[in-house]
Amino acid sequence: MKDVTIPLKLISLLADGEFHSGEQFGAALRINRAAINKHIQMVRNWGVDVFTVPGKGYRLYAPLQLLDESVIRARLPAGRLAVLAVIDSTNQYLIERIGTVQPGDACVAEYQAQGRGRRGRQWISPFGNNLYLSLYWRLEQGPPAADGLSLMVGIVMAEVLQRLGAEGVRVKWPNDLYLNDRKLAGILVEISGKAGDAAHVVIGVGINLAMRENAVGKIDQGWINLQEAGIAIDRNALAAELTDTLRQALRQFERDGFAPFVARWQALDNFFDRPVKLLIGEREIKGVAREIDAQGALLLEQEGKLHAYLGGEISLRGQ
Repeated sequence: MKDVTIPLKLISLLADGEFHSGEQFGAALRINRAAINKHIQMVRNWGVDVFTVPGKGYRLYAPLQLLDESVIRARLPAGRLAVLAVIDSTNQYLIERIGTVQPGDACVAEYQAQGRGRRGRQWISPFGNNLYLSLYWRLEQGPPAADGLSLMVGIVMAEVLQRLGAEGVRVKWPNDLYLNDRKLAGILVEISGKAGDAAHVVIGVGINLAMRENAVGKIDQGWINLQEAGIAIDRNALAAELTDTLRQALRQFERDGFAPFVARWQALDNFFDRPVKLLIGEREIKGVAREIDAQGALLLEQEGKLHAYLGGEISLRGQ
């Protein structure tokens, strides 16, 4: 990866949301105007909305709250967490370190160049606007013990966001968070390990905090961020609270499985008792979303009968 020292310093100077002249940048960073423009373009490529006004200089559309490792660590009672600036993917960072990481080890990043969503989709990850967090866990019982894990993570995320002030956040089966019927956050759980061996689990989450429309490129569904909804949550507090709460929940999940979390799902379910369609490959299955079972399967009511589904995605589109 290219040296990003100067672009990161530019962002730290711009983060206050005030105007900064080229002369200020030149003096602070000891580079000329051409170099400043080159690094500003790199920052823009990361999704940072920098604009210029002749005679005034450079400024961000809005101030950025940057991740602060010391603040996050001070809020965590124990465990390791790496704070990264520019990275391909937080999940990949941990996957490449399986064998040296310990259960509960986590990382957060300001920007992901190759953020991943489910089914090979890209997760749009502009610098400094959202939260990108991954956490490693080891399930000694093996991959089958991971049934319901992504739903458990969704429950924990929704409850943490509600505690921090986002009271309208809900879960969407099997692994998204919704606010006002639009996608707020996603979960990607990647599991490796053979039957009979321990399962290595990397849990990745992305939460839209202040992402602007012009930073996102193409997203094929309705999305929302907390700022748009008038909700302000401290990124550092969220990183610490979510990491600590996930670690506690994973200990319970490893001990008791998904069953203790089932009752918490229904109170958070954005689609409970609503007509939906379930998309499984090219198939579309219509019904009314009811609860989930102890394995995390969706119970869909069709012609008065409940049918359990473990795969696919539900949608309101076209209903």
